[in-house]
Amino acid sequence: MTHETGAAKYRLLPVRRIDTLFERYSESHRHPTNKAIHWVCVPLITWSLLALLWVASPAAAYALIGLSFVYYVWLSFTLAMGMLAVAALMVASLAPWGAALLPAAVAVFVAAWVGQFIGHRIEGRKPSFPDDVRFLLVGPAWLLHFVCRRLGVPY
Repeated sequence: MTHETGAAKYRLLPVRRIDTLFERYSESHRHPTNKAIHWVCVPLITWSLLALLWVASPAAAYALIGLSFVYYVWLSFTLAMGMLAVAALMVASLAPWGAALLPAAVAVFVAAWVGQFIGHRIEGRKPSFPDDVRFLLVGPAWLLHFVCRRLGVPY
C-alpha cells in the first residue's frame, strides 16, 4: 500500500499482530504504579503457575511451556526464545523447593493476583484478560518486549 502526500511518497508497513496485542494490553497498563506492580507480579504469577503444574506433574509444566512457546513463535520468534529462556530459569528454580513448593506456589499465586488487582484499581481500568484470554500470555511477553527494546534487540 502506498500513500501520496504532495511530492512525498512512502510505503505504509502492515501492523504486526504482536504490536497490536501490545498496544491493546498497554491501554490498561499506563499508570506507573500499575506498571511497576506488573513488573513484580506477572513473573511471580508465571513462576507460581509453573510451580503448581510441576507439583501436579512436571510433564504438565513442560506442556504449558511448549504450548506457550508455539503461541509466542506465531507472534515473534525473538520473544518466543526469550520466553523459553525465562521459563527454563523458572523451572530450574523449582526442584530445590521440595515439599515446600506447593504451599509457596499457592501463596505466591494468590498474593501476586491480589497485587495485580490492586494495580488495576490504581489504574482505574479492569485487567485485559477477561476480555481476551490471550492476554494471560501477552502480559509476560509485554514485559520482555521492554527488555528487548532497551537492549536494542528487534522482536
